[in-house]
Amino acid sequence: MSKQSSESEEFMNQSIMGIHDVQKKISEGRSLLLAGEEAVIQQLPKGNWVGGTIPYFITKEHGGLASRELIFVTDITDIVQSVSIAQYNKDTLANVYVEGPKQGFSFILIPAASETHLSFAVNAPNYKSFGMSPLIGWIAGVHLDDLGKKTPKVFNGSTGSMIEDGAIVLRAELKPGKLAEIGIINLFEQGDGDTLTFSADGFSAKDVMVNGAPHNFAAYLKEHNLDTRLPIVADYYGALVNISFQCINEAENMVHFYAPVFSGIRYKHAKPIADYVAAFDAHVSKVMGSNTDKVVFSCNCILNYLFSNLENKKTGAFVGPVTFGEIAYQLLNQTLVYLEIKDY
Repeated sequence: MSKQSSESEEFMNQSIMGIHDVQKKISEGRSLLLAGEEAVIQQLPKGNWVGGTIPYFITKEHGGLASRELIFVTDITDIVQSVSIAQYNKDTLANVYVEGPKQGFSFILIPAASETHLSFAVNAPNYKSFGMSPLIGWIAGVHLDDLGKKTPKVFNGSTGSMIEDGAIVLRAELKPGKLAEIGIINLFEQGDGDTLTFSADGFSAKDVMVNGAPHNFAAYLKEHNLDTRLPIVADYYGALVNISFQCINEAENMVHFYAPVFSGIRYKHAKPIADYVAAFDAHVSKVMGSNTDKVVFSCNCILNYLFSNLENKKTGAFVGPVTFGEIAYQLLNQTLVYLEIKDY
């Protein structure tokens, strides 16, 4: 589905817009978080913005939407006192928490499959001061028809630079009396099946321990006919974290993931979800009630978009880009992450 209108649909501070409307916002000095196709973002002038490539969005008006012409805009101007934009590589990114704002949040964008993406995924929990300041963002991607043809990009609006490997981080100092909180909505739960553990950290695995017994993981998945649209789920001290399947390389008997597994962590295959939107609405109602008016940014996973058929479907107050990975302190998969700005 594609929409070419330049009209915007306002949802609090979040909008799906045509390029001329975005150019106008930039010229007005607004501080923006952007998502859209590379060819469209490249036409934007310099300003107080950061952006990443993706043509999939959840919008208020249309629900799930794919567009190569529109840009999803999150305008944070009215909640911030100041912003600064920094660029990192896979080595310097270890300082992202140390260099976070004193009172605010950091917003991060990393291109999918880049060295920085892979390094952040494995090493972020070991960064100095990990989790001490709010860090939220997403992994840039491409239209699924362009896989293998185009590379994801991220943009530093203050310099006009576009990068294929590295990270762009916008540091936002909030206005006095404001507090940033990050939330995660993960509808997947551990199933009742086998306990899976791995001997090494990484984005792929050949071998797995199943209830303590060694197996080839690819053979195990095929033998048990497990649905690889469902992730394996780890319980990190009460926080459920998904590891999504990318593919099974039958020639090498290797299983590849969209996020790394970690050694010593116990995983289980997820329970299936019959109706994603209904389950999502029920979860939000249970956890947040109707108190979603403080949400200023959210992003959902491309795998949820595809496997749960979210095109044209709505997820309430949670609108934004549909991404190749979500970042809430560390890399996540098949989740929705969101940022709330509250008064204190």
